[in-house]
Amino acid sequence: MSNPVLVEVTRGPLVESRHRGAVAVADAEGRNVLAIGDVTAPVFPRSAIKALQAIALVEQGAADRYGFDDEALALACASHSGEPAHVAGVERMLAKASLDASALRCGVHWPISQSAAYALARTGTASALHNNCSGKHAGFLCLARAMGVGTVDYFRPEHPVQRQVHAVLQDFTSVELGQEVCAIDGCSVPTWAVPLQNLAYGFAKFGTGRGLSPARAAAAARLRRACAAKPWFVAGTGRFCTETMQRFGDRVFVKTGAEGVYCAALPQQGLGIALKCDDGAARAAQAIMAAIIARFLPLDAAERAALAPLQQPVLHNWNGCEVGTIKVTAAI
Repeated sequence: MSNPVLVEVTRGPLVESRHRGAVAVADAEGRNVLAIGDVTAPVFPRSAIKALQAIALVEQGAADRYGFDDEALALACASHSGEPAHVAGVERMLAKASLDASALRCGVHWPISQSAAYALARTGTASALHNNCSGKHAGFLCLARAMGVGTVDYFRPEHPVQRQVHAVLQDFTSVELGQEVCAIDGCSVPTWAVPLQNLAYGFAKFGTGRGLSPARAAAAARLRRACAAKPWFVAGTGRFCTETMQRFGDRVFVKTGAEGVYCAALPQQGLGIALKCDDGAARAAQAIMAAIIARFLPLDAAERAALAPLQQPVLHNWNGCEVGTIKVTAAI
Protein backbone atom coordinates (compact mmCIF):
# COMPACT_ATOMS: atom_id res chain seq x y z
CA MET A 1 0.00 0.00 0.00
CA SER A 2 1.06 3.59 -0.53
CA ASN A 3 1.54 5.42 2.76
CA PRO A 4 -0.32 8.73 3.12
CA VAL A 5 1.25 12.17 3.18
CA LEU A 6 1.71 12.91 6.90
CA VAL A 7 3.71 16.14 6.73
CA GLU A 8 3.70 19.10 4.35
CA VAL A 9 6.46 21.69 4.20
CA THR A 10 5.27 25.09 3.07
CA ARG A 11 7.14 28.03 1.62
CA GLY A 12 5.02 31.14 1.48
CA PRO A 13 1.52 30.19 0.28
CA LEU A 14 2.51 26.89 -1.39
CA VAL A 15 3.38 23.36 -0.33
CA GLU A 16 7.01 22.85 -1.34
CA SER A 17 7.62 19.30 -0.06
CA ARG A 18 5.62 16.34 1.20
CA HIS A 19 6.59 13.44 3.45
CA ARG A 20 4.76 10.11 3.43
CA GLY A 21 4.90 7.67 6.29
CA ALA A 22 3.19 5.27 8.66
CA VAL A 23 2.31 5.40 12.37
CA ALA A 24 1.31 2.68 14.84
CA VAL A 25 0.01 3.12 18.37
CA ALA A 26 -0.59 -0.06 20.38
CA ASP A 27 -1.43 -1.08 23.92
CA ALA A 28 0.40 -3.61 26.08
CA GLU A 29 -1.95 -6.41 24.99
CA GLY A 30 -0.88 -5.90 21.39
CA ARG A 31 -4.08 -4.21 20.22
CA ASN A 32 -3.70 -1.50 17.58
CA VAL A 33 -5.11 1.77 18.94
CA LEU A 34 -4.11 3.69 15.81
CA ALA A 35 -2.77 2.50 12.47
CA ILE A 36 -1.95 5.00 9.71
CA GLY A 37 -0.41 3.62 6.54
CA ASP A 38 1.21 0.21 6.31
CA VAL A 39 2.13 -0.74 9.88
CA THR A 40 2.78 -4.39 8.98
CA ALA A 41 5.83 -3.90 6.76
CA PRO A 42 9.14 -4.56 8.56
CA VAL A 43 11.29 -1.47 9.11
CA PHE A 44 14.75 -1.14 10.63
CA PRO A 45 14.21 0.72 13.93
CA ARG A 46 17.87 1.69 14.14
CA SER A 47 18.68 3.73 17.25
CA ALA A 48 15.04 4.09 18.29
CA ILE A 49 15.33 0.79 20.21
CA LYS A 50 18.49 1.54 22.18
CA ALA A 51 16.56 1.34 25.45
CA LEU A 52 15.51 -2.22 24.54
CA GLN A 53 19.10 -3.04 23.61
CA ALA A 54 20.13 -1.86 27.11
CA ILE A 55 17.68 -4.15 28.95
CA ALA A 56 20.20 -6.98 29.38
CA LEU A 57 22.76 -4.58 30.86
CA VAL A 58 20.39 -4.04 33.79
CA GLU A 59 18.67 -7.42 33.84
CA GLN A 60 21.92 -9.40 33.95
CA GLY A 61 23.29 -7.35 36.85
CA ALA A 62 26.08 -5.57 34.97
CA ALA A 63 24.71 -2.11 35.77
CA ASP A 64 24.79 -2.91 39.48
CA ARG A 65 28.18 -4.57 39.29
CA TYR A 66 29.72 -1.41 37.85
CA GLY A 67 27.69 1.02 39.95
CA PHE A 68 25.93 2.70 37.04
CA ASP A 69 23.89 5.75 38.02
CA ASP A 70 21.06 7.37 36.06
CA GLU A 71 23.54 9.27 33.89
CA ALA A 72 25.30 6.08 32.78
CA LEU A 73 22.03 4.27 32.10
CA ALA A 74 20.72 7.22 30.08
CA LEU A 75 23.93 7.14 28.03
CA ALA A 76 23.43 3.41 27.42
CA CYS A 77 20.09 4.36 25.78
CA ALA A 78 21.45 7.44 24.02
CA SER A 79 22.11 8.84 20.59
CA HIS A 80 24.11 11.60 22.21
CA SER A 81 25.41 14.75 20.57
CA GLY A 82 29.07 14.25 21.44
CA GLU A 83 29.18 17.22 23.80
CA PRO A 84 32.01 17.16 26.38
CA ALA A 85 29.87 15.80 29.24
CA HIS A 86 28.59 12.99 27.01
CA VAL A 87 32.14 11.98 26.14
CA ALA A 88 33.29 12.16 29.78
CA GLY A 89 30.31 10.06 30.86
CA VAL A 90 31.11 7.29 28.38
CA GLU A 91 34.75 7.33 29.51
CA ARG A 92 33.56 6.79 33.09
CA MET A 93 31.37 3.88 32.01
CA LEU A 94 34.28 2.17 30.30
CA ALA A 95 36.63 2.81 33.19
CA LYS A 96 34.25 0.97 35.54
CA ALA A 97 35.09 -2.19 33.60
CA SER A 98 38.81 -1.32 33.23
CA LEU A 99 38.32 -0.41 29.56
CA ASP A 100 38.95 2.68 27.47
CA ALA A 101 38.02 4.10 24.07
CA SER A 102 40.22 1.60 22.25
CA ALA A 103 37.67 -1.12 23.08
CA LEU A 104 34.84 0.65 21.23
CA ARG A 105 33.90 -0.74 17.81
CA CYS A 106 31.20 1.80 16.92
CA GLY A 107 33.43 3.76 14.54
CA VAL A 108 34.32 7.44 14.55
CA HIS A 109 32.32 10.49 13.55
CA TRP A 110 32.40 14.13 14.57
CA PRO A 111 29.95 15.25 17.27
CA ILE A 112 26.36 15.75 16.20
CA SER A 113 26.44 19.02 18.12
CA GLN A 114 27.76 21.65 15.74
CA SER A 115 29.24 23.75 18.54
CA ALA A 116 30.94 20.69 20.06
CA ALA A 117 32.32 19.73 16.65
CA TYR A 118 33.72 23.23 16.05
CA ALA A 119 35.30 23.32 19.51
CA LEU A 120 36.83 19.89 19.03
CA ALA A 121 38.22 20.82 15.61
CA ARG A 122 40.13 23.69 17.21
CA THR A 123 41.82 21.46 19.77
CA GLY A 124 41.96 17.91 18.48
CA THR A 125 40.15 15.29 16.48
CA ALA A 126 37.17 13.03 16.92
CA SER A 127 37.35 9.56 18.43
CA ALA A 128 34.91 6.70 18.91
CA LEU A 129 33.84 8.39 22.15
CA HIS A 130 32.17 11.12 20.05
CA ASN A 131 30.11 8.60 18.12
CA ASN A 132 26.46 9.04 19.11
CA CYS A 133 26.30 5.30 19.87
CA SER A 134 29.33 5.16 22.18
CA GLY A 135 27.19 4.95 25.32
CA LYS A 136 25.29 1.96 23.96
CA HIS A 137 28.56 0.30 23.01
CA ALA A 138 30.05 1.02 26.44
CA GLY A 139 27.02 -0.76 27.89
CA PHE A 140 27.60 -3.75 25.60
CA LEU A 141 31.25 -3.91 26.65
CA CYS A 142 30.39 -3.76 30.34
CA LEU A 143 27.79 -6.49 29.87
CA ALA A 144 30.41 -8.65 28.14
CA ARG A 145 32.81 -8.16 31.04
CA ALA A 146 30.11 -8.98 33.57
CA MET A 147 29.19 -12.13 31.62
CA GLY A 148 32.84 -13.18 31.56
CA VAL A 149 32.99 -13.32 27.76
CA GLY A 150 35.39 -11.69 25.32
CA THR A 151 35.06 -8.05 24.35
CA VAL A 152 36.85 -7.99 21.00
CA ASP A 153 33.85 -9.14 18.91
CA TYR A 154 31.06 -7.89 21.19
CA PHE A 155 29.29 -6.21 18.24
CA ARG A 156 28.97 -9.31 16.05
CA PRO A 157 25.62 -11.14 15.78
CA GLU A 158 27.03 -14.41 17.09
CA HIS A 159 28.53 -12.85 20.24
CA PRO A 160 26.76 -13.72 23.53
CA VAL A 161 25.95 -10.03 24.14
CA GLN A 162 24.19 -9.64 20.80
CA ARG A 163 22.39 -12.96 21.29
CA GLN A 164 21.07 -11.56 24.56
CA VAL A 165 19.92 -8.39 22.77
CA HIS A 166 18.28 -10.45 20.02
CA ALA A 167 16.32 -12.47 22.57
CA VAL A 168 15.15 -9.31 24.34
CA LEU A 169 13.94 -7.75 21.08
CA GLN A 170 11.97 -10.88 20.19
CA ASP A 171 10.37 -10.90 23.64
CA PHE A 172 9.32 -7.25 23.49
CA THR A 173 8.04 -7.29 19.91
CA SER A 174 6.64 -10.84 19.77
CA VAL A 175 8.27 -11.33 16.37
CA GLU A 176 10.61 -14.12 15.29
CA LEU A 177 13.63 -12.19 14.02
CA GLY A 178 15.49 -14.33 11.51
CA GLN A 179 18.43 -13.66 9.26
CA GLU A 180 16.10 -12.55 6.47
CA VAL A 181 15.40 -9.34 8.43
CA CYS A 182 18.92 -8.78 9.80
CA ALA A 183 21.30 -6.07 8.58
CA ILE A 184 24.18 -4.05 10.02
CA ASP A 185 23.54 -0.73 11.72
CA GLY A 186 25.64 2.40 11.31
CA CYS A 187 27.60 1.52 14.45
CA SER A 188 28.18 -2.08 13.24
CA VAL A 189 25.83 -3.98 15.57
CA PRO A 190 22.98 -6.03 14.10
CA THR A 191 19.72 -4.25 13.32
CA TRP A 192 16.54 -6.30 12.94
CA ALA A 193 13.57 -5.16 10.85
CA VAL A 194 10.28 -5.20 12.79
CA PRO A 195 6.75 -4.15 11.74
CA LEU A 196 5.74 -0.79 13.20
CA GLN A 197 2.75 -2.34 14.96
CA ASN A 198 5.06 -4.73 16.80
CA LEU A 199 7.50 -1.96 17.70
CA ALA A 200 4.59 0.00 19.17
CA TYR A 201 3.53 -3.11 21.09
CA GLY A 202 7.08 -3.51 22.38
CA PHE A 203 7.19 0.05 23.65
CA ALA A 204 3.80 -0.33 25.33
CA LYS A 205 5.34 -3.26 27.21
CA PHE A 206 8.47 -1.20 27.90
CA GLY A 207 6.31 1.56 29.37
CA THR A 208 4.09 -0.66 31.50
CA GLY A 209 6.01 -3.86 32.21
CA ARG A 210 2.95 -5.87 31.23
CA GLY A 211 3.72 -9.12 29.43
CA LEU A 212 7.32 -9.14 30.70
CA SER A 213 9.01 -11.22 33.38
CA PRO A 214 9.38 -9.42 36.74
CA ALA A 215 13.12 -8.95 36.20
CA ARG A 216 12.64 -7.61 32.69
CA ALA A 217 9.83 -5.27 33.76
CA ALA A 218 12.04 -3.95 36.57
CA ALA A 219 14.91 -3.36 34.12
CA ALA A 220 12.59 -1.43 31.78
CA ALA A 221 11.29 0.70 34.64
CA ARG A 222 14.81 1.48 35.82
CA LEU A 223 15.89 2.59 32.35
CA ARG A 224 12.78 4.76 31.95
CA ARG A 225 13.45 6.43 35.31
CA ALA A 226 17.07 7.07 34.36
CA CYS A 227 16.15 8.69 31.04
CA ALA A 228 13.45 10.79 32.71
CA ALA A 229 15.94 11.93 35.35
CA LYS A 230 18.79 12.62 32.89
CA PRO A 231 17.20 13.37 29.50
CA TRP A 232 20.11 15.56 28.36
CA PHE A 233 22.31 12.45 28.30
CA VAL A 234 19.84 10.66 26.00
CA ALA A 235 20.38 13.24 23.23
CA GLY A 236 21.77 16.69 24.04
CA THR A 237 21.30 20.43 23.80
CA GLY A 238 18.32 21.45 21.69
CA ARG A 239 17.44 17.89 20.66
CA PHE A 240 13.83 16.71 20.32
CA CYS A 241 14.13 13.70 22.64
CA THR A 242 15.77 15.74 25.37
CA GLU A 243 13.35 18.66 25.15
CA THR A 244 10.30 16.39 25.14
CA MET A 245 11.40 14.34 28.15
CA GLN A 246 12.51 17.47 30.02
CA ARG A 247 9.01 18.85 29.52
CA PHE A 248 7.02 15.72 30.39
CA GLY A 249 9.34 13.76 32.69
CA ASP A 250 8.35 10.14 33.25
CA ARG A 251 5.05 10.65 31.40
CA VAL A 252 6.84 10.22 28.06
CA PHE A 253 9.79 8.15 26.92
CA VAL A 254 10.81 9.01 23.36
CA LYS A 255 13.77 7.97 21.23
CA THR A 256 14.84 8.81 17.70
CA GLY A 257 16.36 6.46 15.16
CA ALA A 258 18.01 7.03 11.81
CA GLU A 259 16.03 7.22 8.56
CA GLY A 260 12.94 8.89 9.96
CA VAL A 261 12.08 6.43 12.73
CA TYR A 262 10.78 7.35 16.19
CA CYS A 263 9.52 5.19 19.04
CA ALA A 264 7.91 6.24 22.29
CA ALA A 265 6.09 5.00 25.38
CA LEU A 266 3.29 6.73 27.27
CA PRO A 267 3.39 4.70 30.51
CA GLN A 268 0.33 6.20 32.21
CA GLN A 269 -1.80 5.61 29.11
CA GLY A 270 -0.33 2.12 28.59
CA LEU A 271 0.56 2.94 24.99
CA GLY A 272 3.53 2.50 22.69
CA ILE A 273 4.19 4.51 19.53
CA ALA A 274 6.27 3.70 16.45
CA LEU A 275 6.52 5.68 13.23
CA LYS A 276 8.61 5.98 10.10
CA CYS A 277 8.84 8.53 7.31
CA ASP A 278 9.27 6.82 3.96
CA ASP A 279 11.99 9.21 2.83
CA GLY A 280 13.90 9.07 6.14
CA ALA A 281 13.29 12.73 6.98
CA ALA A 282 13.94 13.49 10.64
CA ARG A 283 12.20 16.87 10.41
CA ALA A 284 8.96 15.18 9.44
CA ALA A 285 9.30 12.34 11.95
CA GLN A 286 9.70 14.82 14.82
CA ALA A 287 6.57 16.74 13.84
CA ILE A 288 4.59 13.50 13.58
CA MET A 289 5.77 12.30 16.98
CA ALA A 290 4.88 15.63 18.57
CA ALA A 291 1.40 15.41 17.03
CA ILE A 292 0.87 11.84 18.25
CA ILE A 293 1.99 12.75 21.77
CA ALA A 294 -0.41 15.71 21.71
CA ARG A 295 -3.21 13.38 20.58
CA PHE A 296 -2.80 10.72 23.26
CA LEU A 297 -1.18 12.45 26.25
CA PRO A 298 -3.49 14.59 28.42
CA LEU A 299 -2.06 18.12 28.32
CA ASP A 300 -2.85 21.35 30.07
CA ALA A 301 -2.82 24.62 28.16
CA ALA A 302 0.81 25.41 28.98
CA GLU A 303 1.99 21.94 27.93
CA ARG A 304 0.05 22.09 24.69
CA ALA A 305 1.57 25.50 23.93
CA ALA A 306 5.06 24.17 24.68
CA LEU A 307 4.56 21.21 22.33
CA ALA A 308 3.16 23.32 19.48
CA PRO A 309 6.54 24.56 18.15
CA LEU A 310 7.71 20.94 17.90
CA GLN A 311 4.49 19.89 16.20
CA GLN A 312 4.56 22.73 13.65
CA PRO A 313 8.07 24.22 13.45
CA VAL A 314 8.49 27.56 11.73
CA LEU A 315 11.16 27.72 9.04
CA HIS A 316 13.52 30.70 8.80
CA ASN A 317 16.08 31.66 6.19
CA TRP A 318 19.67 32.72 6.85
CA ASN A 319 18.54 36.27 7.60
CA GLY A 320 16.10 35.03 10.24
CA CYS A 321 13.02 35.76 8.13
CA GLU A 322 10.05 33.41 8.52
CA VAL A 323 9.62 31.59 5.22
CA GLY A 324 7.39 28.58 5.92
CA THR A 325 6.34 25.79 8.22
CA ILE A 326 6.58 22.04 8.75
CA LYS A 327 3.08 20.84 9.58
CA VAL A 328 1.28 17.55 9.96
CA THR A 329 -1.67 16.82 7.70
CA ALA A 330 -5.25 15.82 8.48
CA ALA A 331 -4.14 12.17 8.11
CA ILE A 332 -2.89 12.50 11.69
